[in-house]
Amino acid sequence: QNVCAQSYSFAWWDWARWEREIDWMALSGINLAPAFAGQEAVWQRVYHNLGLNQSEIDKHFTGPAFLAWNRMGNLRRWAGPLPPSWHLKQLYLQYRIVERMRSLGMTTVLPAFAGHVPQGILRVFPRVNATRLGGWSHFDCTYSCIYLLDPEDSMFQVIGTLFLKELIKEFGTDHVYSADVFNEMTPLSSDPAYLSRVSNAVFRSMTGADPKALWLMQGWLFQHQPDFWHPAQVRALLHGVPLGRMIVLDLFAESKPVYQWTESFYGQPFIWCMLHNFGGNHGLFGTVEAINHGPFVARRFPNSTMVGTGLVPEGIEQNDMVYELMNELGWRQEPLNLSSWVSRYAERRYGAPNAAAAAAWRLLLRSVYNCTGVCVNHNRSPLVRRPSLHMDTELWYNASDVYEAWRLLLSASAELGSSPAFRYDLVDVTRQAAQQLVSNYYLDIRSAFQSHALPELLTAGGVLVYDLLPELDSLLSSHSLFLLGRWLESARAMATSDREAEQYELNARNQVTLWGPNGNILDYANKQLGGLVLDYYGVRWSLFVSVLVESLNSGRPFHQDEFNQAVFQVERGFVYNRKRYPAVPAGDTLEISRKLFLKYYP
Repeated sequence: QNVCAQSYSFAWWDWARWEREIDWMALSGINLAPAFAGQEAVWQRVYHNLGLNQSEIDKHFTGPAFLAWNRMGNLRRWAGPLPPSWHLKQLYLQYRIVERMRSLGMTTVLPAFAGHVPQGILRVFPRVNATRLGGWSHFDCTYSCIYLLDPEDSMFQVIGTLFLKELIKEFGTDHVYSADVFNEMTPLSSDPAYLSRVSNAVFRSMTGADPKALWLMQGWLFQHQPDFWHPAQVRALLHGVPLGRMIVLDLFAESKPVYQWTESFYGQPFIWCMLHNFGGNHGLFGTVEAINHGPFVARRFPNSTMVGTGLVPEGIEQNDMVYELMNELGWRQEPLNLSSWVSRYAERRYGAPNAAAAAAWRLLLRSVYNCTGVCVNHNRSPLVRRPSLHMDTELWYNASDVYEAWRLLLSASAELGSSPAFRYDLVDVTRQAAQQLVSNYYLDIRSAFQSHALPELLTAGGVLVYDLLPELDSLLSSHSLFLLGRWLESARAMATSDREAEQYELNARNQVTLWGPNGNILDYANKQLGGLVLDYYGVRWSLFVSVLVESLNSGRPFHQDEFNQAVFQVERGFVYNRKRYPAVPAGDTLEISRKLFLKYYP
């Protein structure tokens, strides 16, 4: 798991969903996983004990959909506060999560103190040495700029040990703890001695509560800010902890491995991790060659300290094949023959051999799933981004391979149509084809506008807005795993009052669209869901096309800034529209996919 997945994917999970996930992890041989639910309830207890009042605590916690970044010291208050019922429900979930994980022989990873504190601490302890960090990711100090305690301050140990003792009393422990001090935040000093003091303080606050503590740390910071983290800084942070008492997650090892330029993390053990996905975006993607070879290269690295492989996507429920492949590689001595592996994968997945389905998967394997070089999987398709005249339509693969895989899968539907996994994959591949078609229509719209060809602009814009996007929406609405209503209703289901239900739904809507009050991280967590495509992406595209048409008609140039202001009202309007979306699918997936194919197959 990834710290972010707690918010992008697990935010609204009930026990039934958690149980399925934990069982799948066990079946896949995963033996180490975070158990982060319920920590805010324990923190609230600690803050009360330290003398903070409720309003100071409420100004600190974010809403449920943004807790991952509150925990890492990036964000506070946004979409909060947390109601008392939230804490109770999460505590209850956490009891069951740790019990289930341990009963299956897994090691649970619990959260620990990384030094970030609510502003209220400064009122209660006016002499405490804390520094206010800068804003994070387009957020100003209204919702960001959290205080970081100086590692030398005596309160660091008091708070850290108090929290961990409370947590262990509540949930027991397997002695592995997670803390991220500088996630996407620049440290106050690059002095190696300071960095060693920070990591040593974090580790001591763990051992103060549990002498056997092991620190599991995300290695994201080292590749995210390479200008700051030079070898001396990395070594200092890692060596503030005794060798072997820290395990580093080489978080993005398939694209930007850190172990190679840090002499295998200067002797600290590490796990070779595949990040793969950002924001839980939909979109077929993989780096199969990199993951097929990377872990074996890392094991043979001089003085390698690699101790395992890991899956650390920011969001799940996409690209199942890549995760099945990565899990399998953990058991292998050498790289697989991918082409024969994926043919067998298709047979296992659908429960029957089928030549067309196997051929479709081999095409997908060599195209969308084989990004090479430094690949960063943010879905940048014009479909899910705010329209402009400068959109990225570059692909790392041959689009015709996806169209052909689509044709092959459809031809297998008579034989395999009763398989739920087949129907899911057909939606996903059809969705990918539609995403490619959106880019084609966008290019037609742009060139028609730039050459002042009004009829062509009306044609391309009309097909996109009035046919392709509604057809895609109805395809997605035919499958339960592609429904906006499923995400929103699961948020509402966590509530114990109408007021909470509304707050949770706003959390859920904001995360997948504006990501912040003003589109601070706009569309980062974009999803392709039935309801969202029509009422959010579709309405944006409709506005864009009509503004371009108006520009050609009036002779007034198109201004992106003006359009952004107008479209922000549309985006914000969606977050607050209060429309209820169905959580039950409608329509026949096979029929809708075939209809799209007959209309649009190039």
